Amino acid sequence: MRDILTRTVSPMRLCTHLFKSSLAFVPKCGPVRTEDLMRLKEFINKHHRLCVLTGAGISTESGIPDYRSAEVGLYARSDRRPVLYKEFCDSERIRRRYWARNFVGWPRFSSLKPNITHLILKDLEYVKNIGCIVTQNVDNLHSKAGSKKIIELHGTAFKVKCLNCDHKICRYKLQEVFQELNPSMIATTQIIRPDGDVELSQEQVEDFNVPACGNCGGILKPDIVFFGDNVPRDIVQNVKTNVESLDALLILGTSLSTFSAYRIVLQAIDAKKPIAIINIGKTRADEMINLRVEGRCGDILPKVWQLDAPNNLMR
Repeated sequence: MRDILTRTVSPMRLCTHLFKSSLAFVPKCGPVRTEDLMRLKEFINKHHRLCVLTGAGISTESGIPDYRSAEVGLYARSDRRPVLYKEFCDSERIRRRYWARNFVGWPRFSSLKPNITHLILKDLEYVKNIGCIVTQNVDNLHSKAGSKKIIELHGTAFKVKCLNCDHKICRYKLQEVFQELNPSMIATTQIIRPDGDVELSQEQVEDFNVPACGNCGGILKPDIVFFGDNVPRDIVQNVKTNVESLDALLILGTSLSTFSAYRIVLQAIDAKKPIAIINIGKTRADEMINLRVEGRCGDILPKVWQLDAPNNLMR
């Protein structure tokens, strides 16, 4: 681990990003056990080419809430549920509501920064200790951190596609179009939902204008796998290929509640790959894996690094 992390994560940057971590949407957890840190260090040292699966739990420290965390997740704070794929496709009213809320939430959502977990993963990729990052998140934070080998399992909020012709545009560009079509729309928020939208009243959304596809006039949708939709087959196969070709699976910040994520665990088990999980709370695969560490990723990964360099932060 010394050769991997101490070469690439500078003490000053590590300290700075730990200080900036936001814990508002991170569920409560106890301190990580030293023996778990040692076992995790051994796991990473032993398996030199990792496939990493990340979930919403790594982005909560950047200020993005997740859905299921106790007390602080969306489901604990609201009775609202994310829009379903079929609802979005079938209802112009629901599409208008979705895009109005997304329009208001976009400036804050798109401006959020990677945290220490994203940065450490980028550095591990740079020294070839990570062969692939499979993320369930649509927030683009792995890319912002500088990671390159990313599979976006559920798509990205930073692209928009047409449901008719598959033409894609940048979400920033669509924001400009929204502003032109809705010059009187004024609303701000400091609280966003996991996919970047916000809560608005019916009065705020009823006159919101939504453009059609500039290429064919079709329906525009975020390039995200909505609840009720399926992950594209080529993505599933790409993930399977990486799981089978790499040495082990490291899972960070996810309860594996969705089958699309749980399936990756099953693929790793079928391929006889070792599996480790870092998460706050129980996961769907706890009884099936080699190592489980309870705690916050942004706390645990830097501590694993410090095991090899206990005095570096003081230099």
